[in-house]
Amino acid sequence: MRSFSSLLSCIAVLSSFAAAELNLSQPLLSKQVLASTFKPPQVFKNVNLVRTTNLDKGFPRETINVIIENVDAKPQSEYYLPFESSLISRVGGLEVKDKKSPEKGALRVEVVGFDTASSTEFYLIHLPTPLAPKEQQTLSISYSVLSALKPVPAQISQADKQYVQYTFSVYTPSAYLTEKQKTKVKFPSADVPDYTTVSAELNAEKKADPQKQGSTFSYGPYDNVPAGAEELVSVRYEFTKPIAHASLLERDIEVSHWGGNLATEERYWLSNLGASLKNHFSRVEWQKQSYMNPPTTALKALNVPLAAGALNPYFTDDIGNVSTSRFRTGKRESNLELKPRYPIFGGWKYSFRVGWDADLNTYLRKLSTGESYVLKVPFLEGPKSPEGIQYERIHLRVILPEGATNVKYSTSVPIVDSHTDIHKTFMDTIGRSSLTLTAINLVDDFRDRDLIVTYDYPWTAGFRKPIVITLGAFVVFTAAWVVGNLDTSIGKKKVA
Repeated sequence: MRSFSSLLSCIAVLSSFAAAELNLSQPLLSKQVLASTFKPPQVFKNVNLVRTTNLDKGFPRETINVIIENVDAKPQSEYYLPFESSLISRVGGLEVKDKKSPEKGALRVEVVGFDTASSTEFYLIHLPTPLAPKEQQTLSISYSVLSALKPVPAQISQADKQYVQYTFSVYTPSAYLTEKQKTKVKFPSADVPDYTTVSAELNAEKKADPQKQGSTFSYGPYDNVPAGAEELVSVRYEFTKPIAHASLLERDIEVSHWGGNLATEERYWLSNLGASLKNHFSRVEWQKQSYMNPPTTALKALNVPLAAGALNPYFTDDIGNVSTSRFRTGKRESNLELKPRYPIFGGWKYSFRVGWDADLNTYLRKLSTGESYVLKVPFLEGPKSPEGIQYERIHLRVILPEGATNVKYSTSVPIVDSHTDIHKTFMDTIGRSSLTLTAINLVDDFRDRDLIVTYDYPWTAGFRKPIVITLGAFVVFTAAWVVGNLDTSIGKKKVA
């Protein structure tokens, strides 16, 4: 199991490749494998660090703003960010930007692997230009942690409030000395009945932590925190909302030049990670709650925003068509409202699929030179909710027209695997080029990220299918004519 955990850590979500090269055909695995005794060279120090933990959704969102300084005699460009090995496999969408120049995009980040004896692993952040001695730079590091909230108590009644527990270190994990740091935790409400207190002796201002202000807790400031320092605390707070978790999302986007259509289908394996029901589900109690509409831990509806011009939506589950859905169209946005066959309480699962069509001209354009096309589509669409949705694994497949070649892609979404193969459907000859991308540990905050696919499609390829259909029909009619003219009678014919 330890080896499997390390493998997951190595292929865990990498930082967003905003400047990623096209046609990344290999999995983004660790390029370095380090010994368990490895320690990052102490060439940096953290002058000032402020971490903000946002708990308003079903997964913690971390933002770390840190001023780093090169304390070595030579320029340095590699900054290590440590994580406990069981945690790094649940870290999603880690991005690092220059705080003062965010418009330049994300910095290149990779996971560095360890042997199975190590309890700590690292993200390696590559600075865009080596930092000169005594020079400083401000980094903004953001990521989410999936499956991090534990319902306490684990079972509740149907109408009870839900409380969840989150455990973290008040000292931000760092591979370097931190001269000054502070942590802020933002809760969805001020209902925080249980929390760990920290001795005032650790606080630079000699104040007992946490310091409360409304729905925000503050820890620190702490001075001269050594590398690798840890001080675990727990908070238990009210979160009477569903914790939606998709263990798998399969998303297919099919491009049809002949029909001018972009067909999208998404298949979800969804579950609620909230507290399970203490007693059996009561339909009568549920109807009462539906009428009063109080907060509930059950996932009772899904709202899917779509681009304007979406057509022919459908919604089915394992049993069949689900008619409890409503589709609204607008000039700027369409909206598909879905209601599952039953409310999804904590520990319950629900598998379903949803699909729709769209005008291809909205997403595709032809380059002015050559026979190349550029397709720009959202990498992630699907349901959107205030409490958020976390995706453990996403398989995205873009099915291009038959005859498309030289397929390349670019996206700022962290990809762990990509490959191109052939997908054959009805009346195909050589099959269609299919681009498959795999991402793990994403959250619905990535809904605004695009996927750009470029490919070559000669005008002659557009006539491939009509020619095949015509030839097929000619062969059928020819065969029918030949069979119809065969003499199937028994014996010799009489001569007049």
